[in-house]
Amino acid sequence: MFSLSRVLKTKEIRNSMLFILGMLVLFRVAAHIPVPGVDPDALVSLFQGNQFFGLLNIFSGGTLENFSVVALGLAPYITSSIIFQLLAMIIPKFEEMQKEEQGRQKINQWSRLATVPLALLQGYGLVLLFEQQSGTTLFEAGSAGMLVTLLIMGSMTAGTIFLMWIGELISEKNMGNGISILIMAGIIAGLPGFLGNSIALYDGSQLITAILFVVLVILTLVGVVVMHEAQRNIPVQYARQMRGSRLAGAVGSNLPLRLNMAGVIPIIFAISIILFPSVIAQFFLNARTPAFRIAAEWVLQVFQNQLFYGLAYFGLVFAFTFFYTSVIFHPDRVAENLQKQGGFIPGIRPGKPTAEYIGWVTNRILLAGAFFLSAIAILPLVAQQMTGNASLVIGGTSVLIVVNVVIETMKQLEAQMAMREYEM
Repeated sequence: MFSLSRVLKTKEIRNSMLFILGMLVLFRVAAHIPVPGVDPDALVSLFQGNQFFGLLNIFSGGTLENFSVVALGLAPYITSSIIFQLLAMIIPKFEEMQKEEQGRQKINQWSRLATVPLALLQGYGLVLLFEQQSGTTLFEAGSAGMLVTLLIMGSMTAGTIFLMWIGELISEKNMGNGISILIMAGIIAGLPGFLGNSIALYDGSQLITAILFVVLVILTLVGVVVMHEAQRNIPVQYARQMRGSRLAGAVGSNLPLRLNMAGVIPIIFAISIILFPSVIAQFFLNARTPAFRIAAEWVLQVFQNQLFYGLAYFGLVFAFTFFYTSVIFHPDRVAENLQKQGGFIPGIRPGKPTAEYIGWVTNRILLAGAFFLSAIAILPLVAQQMTGNASLVIGGTSVLIVVNVVIETMKQLEAQMAMREYEM
């Protein structure tokens, strides 16, 4: 383990931490720059007690409540990344490209380019969504005309590209995933306001709700930490090898498989997908074709149903845990590397049987990991239904994301310190 004083004495790590802190300050400054033509008082009334917009605001990094130039957050970029990762599982050419560094760079470039039209589309959907959901107009001119709409779409698209650039700069410092760190920064920035509102609205009759919220936070903290640290060790033996004129004996080791290899990414993916249909449905609420209009109303009504929302959220987190693990972890490559290094799993033949065994073990532990992660994700929804307090939903999701990002960042920092001590 490392201490803060040792970290600050290491020049490269200290400079990296200061750079990341500067980028986060820049992000929070941008979060308070509103798009032109929006009435701030109307925004405040819209977000009061609205669970859907509260969750959407959390995912955007706390920027939506100000309708800032970065109000879309990183949702378009995440959606674009999901699309290309799905294509890599369907199209063999994309799968081959992901195996090479140059191919991965090209796919990342395509993901960035696809972010622009997705941001424009989601920006327009957000304008329509706000106009439909608000009882009064959100725009100072009375309504969002064509010029105002185009200006808002352009501003928010530029804001998303700006955040995407900041996130990649943070990731290059090897202190954690830049996208996740930006989302965490938005959550933490909104925490003082959330606590202030909770205290201001508190009365003696809400004691049970307050106790339930504290218990929920503790359970989420403990559950996420346990899930993140849990792993299955597969024993590995390395055969005797000739080293010069000497015969080195067999060496035993372990192949660690984490219970949740995907980290917080399934939560981010699930929120992105579950919010997308409601945004798209806004385009067709005033459609001339009755079938489109009825379908849009049905979609909005379905996603307002808490039972369906909870089941869909659970299912998406569960599915994305398996999906993202299959993207980042390849049993056949692990088996191939073991064979090249002269390693084998006792009782399992090298090559394809080893890959099948690793895949079988991975699927078994992922079944428990995915269920655990999904249960923690919907636990606040269950508590909200029991108490009627919508803030529990936002708080639970926030804790889940923050704890995962903090643990991952600490591990990255520890690895950086260990590497530099080894070099010395």
